[in-house]
Amino acid sequence: MSNGSANAAARRRVVISGMGAITSLGSEIPTIWQAVLAGRSGVRQIRQFDSDPFPVKIGSEVDLDQIAIDDQHQPAPLLSRTAQFGIWALDRAWQDAGLEDAAIDLWRAGVCIGASNFPVMRGDLARPEHLLDGDRYNADNYLELCREMPEILAQREIGIVSTLLSLRHRLKGISTTIQTACASATQAVGESYHMIRNGQADLMVTGGTDSMLSALCVTGFTLLGATSSYAGNPEQACRPFDRKRDGLVLGEGAGIVILEELEHARQRGARIHAEVIGYGSSCDGYRFTDSHPDAHGPIRCMRAALSDAGIQPDAVGYINAHGTATQQNDPVETLAIKRVFGDQAYKVPISSTKSQLGHLICAAGGIELILTVLAMQHAIAPPTINLEHPDPARDLDYVPNQPRPTPIDVALSNSFGFGGQNGTVIVRRWDDQS
Repeated sequence: MSNGSANAAARRRVVISGMGAITSLGSEIPTIWQAVLAGRSGVRQIRQFDSDPFPVKIGSEVDLDQIAIDDQHQPAPLLSRTAQFGIWALDRAWQDAGLEDAAIDLWRAGVCIGASNFPVMRGDLARPEHLLDGDRYNADNYLELCREMPEILAQREIGIVSTLLSLRHRLKGISTTIQTACASATQAVGESYHMIRNGQADLMVTGGTDSMLSALCVTGFTLLGATSSYAGNPEQACRPFDRKRDGLVLGEGAGIVILEELEHARQRGARIHAEVIGYGSSCDGYRFTDSHPDAHGPIRCMRAALSDAGIQPDAVGYINAHGTATQQNDPVETLAIKRVFGDQAYKVPISSTKSQLGHLICAAGGIELILTVLAMQHAIAPPTINLEHPDPARDLDYVPNQPRPTPIDVALSNSFGFGGQNGTVIVRRWDDQS
């Protein structure tokens, strides 16, 4: 569990100076934000391979044709969808931070990114009979594919993602990829925050990038039984905290933020979006796919973040929930919030933006942090769409279906992943007097 050991008075302050994203709802943050406030969903039938023969046919898919990556300095065979999304979002965040011509110490600037890296499989390769042997993976077929197409193995190397992002702007500090499933991006942000706070870096590129809509991944999640089997309008499939929820909807994209030490940002005249003030992390140590039903890990994680920030639960004005719409996650997260926040749990607005974006897995915490910052800046809580059938056991304020104007000074973003990995980041609204 990460609580930090530095004396609070001696801590370096850490701010967000740049943000960039790409999702099924757009390739620029203003477009994504307006779509979220309008209650739009990016969930459609998967198009990057023939999804008709698959039991799960829907996902929150990015139109890769809407972006063009200048890859003259990047090794083309390594540019998986994950890498392309990350590069695109990084370039937007770099520009937003005003770093194009900034004189920074590249040895004090690094990358810590949440990511996985699965190969794109098209045409005849992306057929259930090539990937499945009954209700299991067909390992022999997959090995044969890897022999014939070594780029599949190259694209699966997750460490290459942070390397490619470091190369993009010649950053020479730490470069590492975190792969802790759904908690990856949030843990990457939290670890980057501590690196800067504790003096190991002045600037970090962090957040997450991922694509889980490869035929290989869709097959895996189908076998796991975690995905929605909703047969109606795809936009209504992801229903966090709803009584009729039936599973997550896979998504893809990236959410990248630039973290900086406060004085480093001020000295170069950077615009500051928000301040990061707390981080907590834990592992349930329970099962590979399930959280403990008593929510021990998420409780410990949120309490650690609050302690790290030096605040009480009643200071939090908004929670961006993990909110996957699975039968197991939503009760556990609700219980954890009640245990941590007590009576305040019924007063704080909570929303799951996965209802619109799907679950970006390793990238989820990156885009959700960005949406949390925007909620503070605009004083409006995003909606949890498709919450049409209230669940009596899930009785907190989940901001159903419509955004809600509300002042937010401090906000918390949760990510709880497979293997019981948990991450919580707390941010504070920035003003010139901070």
